[in-house]
Amino acid sequence: MKIGIFGNLHTEEIVVLSKKLFEISRKKDIALIIEKDLYDFLQTKHIEIPQSEIITSDDFHADVVISIGGDGTFLKTASRIGRKNIPILGVNTGRLGFLIDTSKEDFVKAIDLLLNGEYAVEERTALQLNCTDAHFCNDAFALNEVAVLKQDSNSMITLQTKVNGEYLTTYLADGLIISTPTGSTAYSMSVGGPLVVPQSKNLIISPVAPHSFNIRPLVIPDEWEIELKVESRSNSFLVALDGRSEIFHHSSKLRIKKADFTIKVVKRPEHSFFDSLRNKLLWGIDKRNNE
Repeated sequence: MKIGIFGNLHTEEIVVLSKKLFEISRKKDIALIIEKDLYDFLQTKHIEIPQSEIITSDDFHADVVISIGGDGTFLKTASRIGRKNIPILGVNTGRLGFLIDTSKEDFVKAIDLLLNGEYAVEERTALQLNCTDAHFCNDAFALNEVAVLKQDSNSMITLQTKVNGEYLTTYLADGLIISTPTGSTAYSMSVGGPLVVPQSKNLIISPVAPHSFNIRPLVIPDEWEIELKVESRSNSFLVALDGRSEIFHHSSKLRIKKADFTIKVVKRPEHSFFDSLRNKLLWGIDKRNNE
């Protein structure tokens, strides 16, 4: 098995977990490929690194990739994987880690399950952004959401919105979030969007601080395409794909649709989306019982 490694360089656990993986790779004869920034970082820690292929571009392949960090690291890893169809195992060293169901304490167990083939792979919908400007040239997709936001802190922006070519409405708001089911527990949730199970074939349109109280999030089939025409007093606005943001000119038109590929997420058999709701969002927890 060839395993790729990506990680958050700002956590102490990345060194500890990398050492554990290197030990396992020597015993199990696993081929490793390591993202270059991570490789350079580990070298500064004077770690004995097994002979490994270094990932210096998007031209690489592995049987599975391990992302060590939080949800942000997982999203960055997914952006590097793109349409390669390589499953990603997330190991959480961050805080919430909603995309990730493997803790650092379960790291060795998770690797054993991986090597024994005792895992499931979930296919997650990704979003594709097309626009009149040449932004995000090679990676204009998102696993969580495409967020269209005002650039300054003063005036709202106007978003004329069409769905499948039919006029929906014109949002006057701080922004608009187009989310996948995976992203329903991220930015969309923070602005009042619904939670959607990952297997749902839907997209979520959630306004950010809308001017009108009767504007609410909307769930649509993921086969439909969304078209946005944005106007701003500052003549520019922001577009963020899973946090990777660019400034757009106000004359830009955006088209957002389901990508023609999915992101593969490695899931341990005993974990489910409902487990995450209970354990990470604390569904069903009554704080009065602790008083």
